[in-house]
Formats: sequence, structure tokens, C-alpha cells
Amino acid sequence: MKRTKKEKTYLDSVHLWGRLWSIGALIALLMVPTAICAHFHAWPKFTEIMGPIGKVMLLNWTVAVVEVIAYTPLLGAGGTYLSFVTGNIVNLKLPCGLNAMAKADVKANTEEGEVVSTLAIGASAITTTLVIATGVLLLGPAVSVLKNNPVAKPAFAYVLPALFGALGAGYFRKNVAVSLLTIAVGCIVLLFAPSLGVGTLIFVTIITAIAGALGMFKLGWIK
Repeated sequence: MKRTKKEKTYLDSVHLWGRLWSIGALIALLMVPTAICAHFHAWPKFTEIMGPIGKVMLLNWTVAVVEVIAYTPLLGAGGTYLSFVTGNIVNLKLPCGLNAMAKADVKANTEEGEVVSTLAIGASAITTTLVIATGVLLLGPAVSVLKNNPVAKPAFAYVLPALFGALGAGYFRKNVAVSLLTIAVGCIVLLFAPSLGVGTLIFVTIITAIAGALGMFKLGWIK
């Protein structure tokens, strides 16, 4: 679909500021260890740094690439930049963006979806910061008590499954056949590769959902 001049101008602005903030966030992160080393006059050797970094990169470079490919079509350009700068994508930003677009009845990769997703993720980042700050100040002592309580402790392990279960149910019921296929493939993959990264698993299930929907459509099982 050919984009209008207005859309191109908006996307050019999004990419410009998104790249600037991404670079700025990376510099800010690197400045923390740099400032600590400068303060204590303790600079590690290059080989001592690159050894551990190399091992981490070997484990995570696939996830880093896959997450960009998987999330960008779902969140749009603005939402993707915001998500990767503020973090916590899978647990918070992705569900917020998708849920906001579903509530507004707009689709991803449209002008409306781009705006709704960006606003939702921006609001989510601000809300998260305020909630965390409030929680640290007011609820810090209570959390440690609750986690050590034998009655309340098991609930902390099911917070994320409960969140994604509630959000996923609305999408699963829209097309049960495609949803069941995708869930089944995800479960099978985890049976054979239980330590597979979340980003890679999401990419596998997205490809499965697209291929399954296309195959079912051609067979006339879905419309």
C-alpha cells in the first residue's frame, strides 16, 4: 500500500527520534559502569570484558534479532522504539499495545494502529515508572513479608500466566482452530527445547499462526 506524504513525514519523524533516543539510552547505560570505573580508578582489561560479553552475545543474538522481526509488525514503528528503550516488552509493552488496538478496533500496520499502539505503550511506560516508584517507597517491606508467607508465596509464581491467560483468551476465541494449532506447536517445541528463549518461541508461534491460517483458508476451513 502506497503511503501518503503525511504518513511518510510522520514515519520519518518517528524513525529519527526513535534512533536518537535508542542511541541516547545505550550511551546512558554504558555511562553507568564507565562512571563507576572512573570514580574508583579501576579499569578492567579489554580481554576481561570481551570474554564474558562474547559468551552472552552467543546466547542472545538470535533473540535480539528475532524480537525486532516479531514485535515490529505488531507494535508499529513508534511502539517498537518506545518498547525497546523502556524495556519489559513481553510482560507489559506488547500486551498493552495489542490490547489497546483491540479495544480501539484498529489493526496493526495502519495509521490508526500506529498512533494507538504508540500512545498505549507511552502511557504504559509512564504508569509503570510511577507504580514502581510508589511500590518501592510504600510496599517494599510488605512484599518481603508476603513472599515469605507460605499462603501468599505461591501466588507470585502465577502473576504472569494469569495476565497472559486473560489477554490471550480474547484473541484465542476469535479463531479457535488457528489458536489450538499455534498453542499445540508451542507446547511441542517447549517439550523438546524447554530452555528456548521467549523471543524465539514467540517468533516460532507467529510463523505457525500465519502458516496455519493461510493453509486453513486455502482448504476452506476458515473464512
